[in-house]
Amino acid sequence: MAALIQIPAPVETLRSQLQAAGHCAVVVGGCVRDSLMGQTPHDWDMATSATPEEMKTALAGVRLLETGLRHGTLTALTEGMQVEITTFRQDGDYKDGRHPEAVRFTPSLEEDLARRDFTINAMAYSPQLGLVDCFGGQEDLKNRVLRCVGEPRRRFSEDALRIARAMRFAAVLGFSVEEDTARAMLELKENLSQVAVERIWQEWRRLLCAPHAAEVLGKFAPIVFQVIPELEPCAACVQHNPHHFGTVWEHTLKALEYPQTELPIRLAVLLHDVAKPRCFSMDEKGVGHFYGHAAQSSQMADEICRRLRMDNALRERVTVLIRYHDGPIVDNETLVRRRLRQLGEEAFFQLLAVQQADTWGLAEPYPSQRLPLLKETEEQARQILREGACFSMKQLAISGRELLAAGFAPGPEMGRVLRRLLEAVSEGEIDNNLEDLLNFAQQIRIKE
Repeated sequence: MAALIQIPAPVETLRSQLQAAGHCAVVVGGCVRDSLMGQTPHDWDMATSATPEEMKTALAGVRLLETGLRHGTLTALTEGMQVEITTFRQDGDYKDGRHPEAVRFTPSLEEDLARRDFTINAMAYSPQLGLVDCFGGQEDLKNRVLRCVGEPRRRFSEDALRIARAMRFAAVLGFSVEEDTARAMLELKENLSQVAVERIWQEWRRLLCAPHAAEVLGKFAPIVFQVIPELEPCAACVQHNPHHFGTVWEHTLKALEYPQTELPIRLAVLLHDVAKPRCFSMDEKGVGHFYGHAAQSSQMADEICRRLRMDNALRERVTVLIRYHDGPIVDNETLVRRRLRQLGEEAFFQLLAVQQADTWGLAEPYPSQRLPLLKETEEQARQILREGACFSMKQLAISGRELLAAGFAPGPEMGRVLRRLLEAVSEGEIDNNLEDLLNFAQQIRIKE
């Protein structure tokens, strides 16, 4: 087992100092789990029988931050690493559904492991003790199962954020959720209302980018709808359209299977059709339509992102991608150039990815027909960029200074002229050189 868990030297130095002072000290939690899975841990956490005051004595000379002193946690800063070290403890009652009212320090490592969320996170290791696995975590890792430590309802009643964490772990690791654990998650989903939305979103942003996101979101759809109730009507909205199969929600899950893992893309795909139930109409032939759903979905996505306290840059990017996701773009070089100018290079290719995912979620034969066209459009855009096409004011061969010299007044008029010049150059109406730009600017003035 020692060969599987290689503790980094700075962490082992801290652990050895605590051990030399007569305390039990182990690495614990995610770093043990990841090491056993053959992955490099991002963080190393330790647990010890030493109290915070005893830690300070044993680690004299090490810079220690009192990051969680009330719960027995100090953070050691050593050789560029931050290592959280927590005293073995038992948690008191969780009266707010998130935090224990009090903690009790204990000399028992097993009691400390018993308070943790999932078996795969409740293992510890030290060279002296070897692997300490009191709850079958190693077996669950082998079988790729996520299981609560102890009784699931108790674990989730203590801290409802564990429901979101369970979904994240299942999506990232590709693990199945043990039956009793899954049942408790669904039964206690309303407890998520006790959790700050920012905390839920921090878990789910990692879930959305995970390889098994669609599978987990589908299995735990009632939990998704608890957090984003606007999506629930999608599960009952049959589309009645030959391009689609099943409900809007089924289409969304299928689209999320497309192998694009950037957060703005995945979030845009999750919400791109959220307004379809509001926009549904059926024609005289019994075919369903969703006129205006892109604009309304963009507006609803903006409200959802604000409610979940997402950062403004992500919110703005997602709403733009949704607004344009249903618009034509293939076989139209002028429109490709226009979108590159409007959105910028990064957002343009993210839009193509959203459209590819949306197409992936259609009924056959549409994916096999349309996906190659979107790939051709992607290559067309990259070729346009390779040719040095102009899509920003900075790339124009003219600026306000030359327009001033030509007699244009500063202010709104000049801004309007520069925007029209950029549009003309980006769409191939004129060449990007000073003489042609000045001539075109004069034509704009005459027409106005």
